[in-house]
Formats: sequence, structure tokens, C-alpha cells
Amino acid sequence: MSASQRSLRNPFAGLPLVRFGEQREQFDPSGFGGELRILNALPDGRIQTQSESPQLAWADPSEAADRVLLGHYQGILYAVQWRQPQPQGPLPPAQPPYPDLRMHAQLLDDFEAGLAAYARAMVIWHQRHRHCGLCGASTTSEAHGHRRRCSNADCATEHFPRVDPAIIVAVSCGERLLLARQASWPERRYSVLAGFVEPGESLEDCVVREVFEESGVVVRECDYHSSQPWPFPSGLMLGFTAQTDREDLTLDDELEHALWLDPEELVAAIAAGRLRPPSGFSISRRLVEDWYLERRGQSLSAAVAASRAAEPD
Repeated sequence: MSASQRSLRNPFAGLPLVRFGEQREQFDPSGFGGELRILNALPDGRIQTQSESPQLAWADPSEAADRVLLGHYQGILYAVQWRQPQPQGPLPPAQPPYPDLRMHAQLLDDFEAGLAAYARAMVIWHQRHRHCGLCGASTTSEAHGHRRRCSNADCATEHFPRVDPAIIVAVSCGERLLLARQASWPERRYSVLAGFVEPGESLEDCVVREVFEESGVVVRECDYHSSQPWPFPSGLMLGFTAQTDREDLTLDDELEHALWLDPEELVAAIAAGRLRPPSGFSISRRLVEDWYLERRGQSLSAAVAASRAAEPD
């Protein structure tokens, strides 16, 4: 399977939206000729869903709201809008439901999950760039929400949406996988290692550095696996697999615990409830599942289910 095929299996990825690109400057939504669907959002990026179902809710246009044109698909134009907090205080309590996408993503179909992730990332970018990073003047939205411009005529700097790249890597030593946890995570939750790419380093450099800094493990080689949009708030997760020849661990302050597990130990730990794997909507779960599939030829979830079924009542 190619990396592009693997990426399409990751939640939030593969959104088939036509994003207009260079046509944003000239595009007139009133002349589109198709249906317009608008998402409501809060300034923190939470997206409104229907009260009677987990699906996204569609709103009427609001002249008082900021808006970003997201793109079109199958004759439908999509946008997201949100209102700014008033100067005298925060917004009134949001009418439910505006769920946390981290918790809600698994209840959405692939298209709505990807659309919500895209909308969330754009809202948060706008909220964090309301002032120019060079001179401090206010900025205004242009190009249907895909550019902000400094209002200071002597500066007039253009600002564009950005993402923060981070690597996430499944490290193997022979037939054993390295998993670790942070103290702030839910009890018994373990995942693979991850970290942000720093200026002046390649993705492969980042894999080597992050693994060593967090665990003391020296990576021998690494290979790209797949990627996933991660709008919490603006990440792009770049998945890798890596190999090492030594299992010696020296953990930094970021990690509470780490361990090496072979495929059978991994299944047994999950089945017994001693270990909770990464959440199902993250690329980290995909990396763990693909690691197991490559070694045992069956899905990890099926192996865990079989292990639990084999336990005596």
C-alpha cells in the first residue's frame, strides 16, 4: 500500500472539497448556482452539531459574523461563520451542542469530520492572527477568509494560514514496539512518540532527535508512513516507522512511563485492560494497528476480541 493510500485511511484526511485556490480573489458566491451550506462555530473553533443527531448543523447566513469560504463539492458550497466576543465580556453560554471535535469526530462520517477539521483550523487561525505579527496593528480578512492583511498602510503585510508540522513515529526493536505515556493522559493510555519539527531540520532529523530526547533511543533508520490533519489547534501529523538496535530507555520529564511490547504482549495488555491504545481517530492508532498487521497478518482489534473471547467466564 502506498503512503497516499495509507493517508486516506486517516481521519480528517481525504476531504474531496474543491478549495478554489487562486480563484478565491475573483470568486463570487452569489453566482455559484448551487446550494450554500454554512457551519456555525465558536471563536475557540468548536463547530455546531444537530441537537437530535451527531451530524453537523447548517446555519443561516449572518451579516454580523466573520466567515470563511471553505470550498465546494457535488454542487454544494461550504463555509463557516462565527461571531466575535463582545468587548464588555465573553460570549454568552453557547447553546448546545458545540462539542469538542476530539470527542465527537468518531460520530461523524468521513466527509463531515474532514469538513469540521478544516473549519476548526481556519477559525482558530483567524482568531490568533487578528493583529499583525510585525507591527501589532489590526488585520482584516481577504480572499474569502484565506488571507489577512495588516491595516497599517506602512506595513500592509499579508498573512496566510499556516500549519505546524509534527512527526509521530512507531519505533521498533526487532519484534517489539515502543509505547509511552504522559502523566496528563487518561489512565493506562499509551501511544507512540511524537514531537514538533524545529526550524532547520528535515522530517527525518526530527524523528531521530525527538525519539532520542524523549526516550534515549537511537534510531537507526526511518521511513515515511502517512499524514493526518490535526486541527488542535493547527497541526499536521507526519507519521513514520523507525528501527533501533537497542531497547535501553532514558525518559525525559515529558514521559511518565514507556515500555517495549511484542505483538502477543500488546494484545494481552489491551485485552486485560492494562493498556489503552491511542484513540481511534488519531494517526497514532493507525501506526500501532499497521505495526501489528505487518507482523501477524490480522487486525489488532480482531486479535484483542479473540483474546477476550478465549478468557474463561
